[in-house]
Amino acid sequence: MKVSDYILQRLREWEVDHVFAYAGDGINGLLAAWGRADDHPRFIQSRHEEMSAFQAVGYAKFSGKVGVCAATSGPGAIHLLNGLYDAKLDHVPVVALVGQTNRSAMGGSYQQEVDLQNLYKDVASEFCETAMVPEQLPNLIDRAIRTAYARRTVTAVIIPADVQELDYSPPTHAFKMVPSSMGLGRYAPVPDDADIERAADVLNAGDKVAVLVGQGARGARAEVEELADVLGAGVAKALLGKDVLPDDLPYVTGAIGLLGTRPSYELMQGCDTLLMIGSSFPYTQFMPELDQARGVQIDIDPHMIGLRYPFEVNLVGDAGETLRRLLPQLRRKKKRPWREKVEKNVARWWEVMQRRAAVDADPVNPEYVVHALDGRLPDDAIVTADSGSAANWYARHLRLRGRMRGSLSGTLATMGPGVPYAIGAKFAHPERPAIALVGDGAMQMNGMMEMVTAAKYWREWADPRLVVAVLNNHDLNQVTWEMRAMSGAPQFEESQHLPDLPYAEIAQRIGLEGVRVEKPDEVEAAWDRALTADRPFVIDFRTDPAVPPIPPHAEWDQIQAAASAVLQGDSDRASVVKQGLKAKVQEMLPGSRHRADRPGAGAGDSAGG
Repeated sequence: MKVSDYILQRLREWEVDHVFAYAGDGINGLLAAWGRADDHPRFIQSRHEEMSAFQAVGYAKFSGKVGVCAATSGPGAIHLLNGLYDAKLDHVPVVALVGQTNRSAMGGSYQQEVDLQNLYKDVASEFCETAMVPEQLPNLIDRAIRTAYARRTVTAVIIPADVQELDYSPPTHAFKMVPSSMGLGRYAPVPDDADIERAADVLNAGDKVAVLVGQGARGARAEVEELADVLGAGVAKALLGKDVLPDDLPYVTGAIGLLGTRPSYELMQGCDTLLMIGSSFPYTQFMPELDQARGVQIDIDPHMIGLRYPFEVNLVGDAGETLRRLLPQLRRKKKRPWREKVEKNVARWWEVMQRRAAVDADPVNPEYVVHALDGRLPDDAIVTADSGSAANWYARHLRLRGRMRGSLSGTLATMGPGVPYAIGAKFAHPERPAIALVGDGAMQMNGMMEMVTAAKYWREWADPRLVVAVLNNHDLNQVTWEMRAMSGAPQFEESQHLPDLPYAEIAQRIGLEGVRVEKPDEVEAAWDRALTADRPFVIDFRTDPAVPPIPPHAEWDQIQAAASAVLQGDSDRASVVKQGLKAKVQEMLPGSRHRADRPGAGAGDSAGG
């Protein structure tokens, strides 16, 4: 048995079923071992190593299992980095297996030699080690997987090419040998009883309780619903927690932050008590004023506790176990005017969304495209969204219900994960349909080529449906609108304009299906056709770039007026409007090229829309 054979065997023992990877001579030993192992765990070939990392992230997000990716030395290892950072920032367990030049060449400026230990020391800061002798295994694989699970982060094992080819010999019962064992063990930390009592006192004292949940509350749906009922609370969701609670609950206000809803904004503006569960939502300005509300935070990670708001009680523990201890100490609020107000605001919001989707646009309103999908979502759908204006419509128009799942690049907010996330989801749940909402920028960046990956594998999926909706507006739209809102700048064509591509036709040429939609009355039929297709399907929606994706905040009418004035060449009027808004807007939109989203979403719609 070679070292490479043993690595794959250990992955199988950890129940790793898929490795998302791309070939290269730096991992030739592993590739040969895959051949000897009859492709078990399964080698899933992407078009680019960054896509392999994104697919591993999507697989991990939707399966709950560790995602594993592999790449060759030098350029392959470099290409993995963006996807690995996406995993690290969103707290997703991913292990990277990376090749390296032979030990004899290390330090010799050899071809494709990169200092991977230094390159990976940040993204895999919790565990990054190089295998120099066979006896380091199985410890390196075990610790990489165990640490990824326990810390919900990225780990890396670097394997020089010559080490892969060595005969495997296990660690012995000897000095400076490190034996290892399988398994992680289940645990659910809980806070001290005294802290639970203090938190209950704070929550019982409040009359207007607001709850903010993130992805850390995903395993505590029943407990969060019971708490909201007892306290008469409204519940807002950070975007990574969009699938924590169903959006059809009348007190769920939807997304919060830069891309979110008005009822979430009103929830935070009006509350006197804030409970945050399993979220690192960063935008304090979308939370209550610092002296407005008493606060309690629940988070499993002591490193992330006490952030974002001056919380009075910080509870370190598993969300479900902590809430189960907290609930018996909470008193049911008999008078419910706060809950009634929250539910009224939520009902009004969905009426506003319906009206916004019905607004005419040239040629198609992107809000209508996503709103039309809302009622058509299959009960077990998995939805991914790319960064950009697509994330806005995902945040505001889609109501995830029941078993539906959804995610995007929440913290890194990188372009490009929408399609590879969906492919990773299909390997996690081949029996469930996946839907990706992407802009034409992301589709051109890498999504179109990953449809080749879908074409390679779709026949293996029990449910072949993978629908990719391209919001094709010939514009890097989120950044265009940020430029207008932040500095009153018109669209800079050289940076923002995108060439048109026949996305649906390309899909058809590679054996998939697709359709181009250029009229509003074609939208619903296109969704129906895609959602009943017998293979992956690309819908090329020609959408209007003039529909603004940036937050419908209280100042939005004025922002829109300023942008309109700029576009019309009325610089004097634009300057007058802009001066009173510039500081506020810059605070709202700390944008950059890849910053289209964060763990939360926008402030809300003004005056009902």
